[in-house]
Amino acid sequence: MKILNQSQIRQKIRRLAYEIIENNYSDKHIILAGINNNGVNFAKLLLKELQKISDSNFILTNLTLNPADPLSEPITIDLPLKEIKNKPIIIIDDVANTGRTIFFALKPLLEILPKKVEAAVLVDRTHKSFPIKVDYVGLSLATTLKDNIDVQLKGVEEMAVFLD
Repeated sequence: MKILNQSQIRQKIRRLAYEIIENNYSDKHIILAGINNNGVNFAKLLLKELQKISDSNFILTNLTLNPADPLSEPITIDLPLKEIKNKPIIIIDDVANTGRTIFFALKPLLEILPKKVEAAVLVDRTHKSFPIKVDYVGLSLATTLKDNIDVQLKGVEEMAVFLD
């Protein structure tokens, strides 16, 4: 079942961009850290919208981890950690489920002191197992643990989000 179409996704991205600007209005440099593939794709869409409405310097980076087994491989961020120090960072993913992926995405940031760390997702599922609060949410959705959210942002004719 389709729960978001392309128009709705674009509207949510626009609203999230304004929220990010409102909460970070005094910051000249903001780091956007997209998690893996779909998180990076969502971060790129958000970056385009942010650049339309603000003259802040947004720096996009890739945060890589294995969501199924976050301790099996190193968790890396493409940007040198010294460039993140004392800057706000927004960790971006397509879906927040239990909060585990975002929780472990914080690991490389523990080596430095960012100004603040926030999280943004297109879809936030309401059953967290980890102490994660998502600051910017496109759609909050109460689902069962058996439900699957499929976010299609790249390589498709029309962006969409499905609940299976």
